[in-house]
Amino acid sequence: MRPGPRNLITDVEGLLVGNASDDRLKSGVTVVTAEEPFTAAVDVRGGAPGTRETDLLEPGKLVSQVDALVLSGGSSFGLDAASGVSDGLRAQGRGFPAGPARVPIVPAAILFDLANGGAKDWGENPYRRLGRTALGAAGVDFALGTEGAGTGANTATLKGGLGSASLVLDNGATVGAVVAVNAIGMATVPGGRNFLAGMLELDGEFGGLGTGNVSLEPFSPDYIKRGPAKPLENTTIAVVATDLALDKAGAKRMAAIAHDGMARALYPAHTRFDGDLVFAASTGKREMESDWDAVGMMVEQAAANCLARAIAQAVFSASPRPGDILPCWSGLPGAV
Repeated sequence: MRPGPRNLITDVEGLLVGNASDDRLKSGVTVVTAEEPFTAAVDVRGGAPGTRETDLLEPGKLVSQVDALVLSGGSSFGLDAASGVSDGLRAQGRGFPAGPARVPIVPAAILFDLANGGAKDWGENPYRRLGRTALGAAGVDFALGTEGAGTGANTATLKGGLGSASLVLDNGATVGAVVAVNAIGMATVPGGRNFLAGMLELDGEFGGLGTGNVSLEPFSPDYIKRGPAKPLENTTIAVVATDLALDKAGAKRMAAIAHDGMARALYPAHTRFDGDLVFAASTGKREMESDWDAVGMMVEQAAANCLARAIAQAVFSASPRPGDILPCWSGLPGAV
């Protein structure tokens, strides 16, 4: 396996990603959309999720495809970003046909960034505007780090951010991930610059340091008391995708296995205080091969590896902003 030409989720043919950020707010929105509707599913492992229109992604529900997926800051306020995306899609004539109308299908997930030092004194919810702006910016190239849904994100020890990665499989299929990392856990070895996901790194994409001497103490309540991470102020939300034609059941399986990548890259992950969630998307640009048992396992593990690498990339790419409550990885001694 090798990274795609951009090493972004948009290496998956047909996918587009757009970001919108507000530095004063210290928050933002990331939209994953496509040239045409695509299959999607979701798997939630965290104990404190915030979502919109995720029930319809379950196998057996009526709607089989979506028009966009939204990752947003802002806690429950950020769910309104999907309304802005829906407005933009409706203006494009997109959506599920319902009588004389078309209804855009836009599932969304949020992270908590209300206590990150940004100005939260808005008179009108800003996320609807940010959602429509992010949709308008959608393309194959997009920025990482302190951008989009990762604008105000933090981890236990360092600034979080937006990350992405891709893999091209031996059979030519492509898998990718995009993630907003706002975890109660840490992405680096305690006290060091090495990433927990270092064993999966390709081409020095996040510093080329390997994992170093990993020593993770057992999790205890004292962990929370030692750092700025606080219960209910977290969540890592992601989209993994492939160009292989999956149905909703296959996509849900990919989302479930992709959570393994979150656990490889963050410690701890999936706590009762995080709303950790993974959407899975299939553009269907490549026909499914007959030997799905073997290919499916390869796709699912590639999704997990892409998500782990994207998490490290998010922290690696974060950049400083006025009023930050945590340092960036790039500001650590010896970082490049």
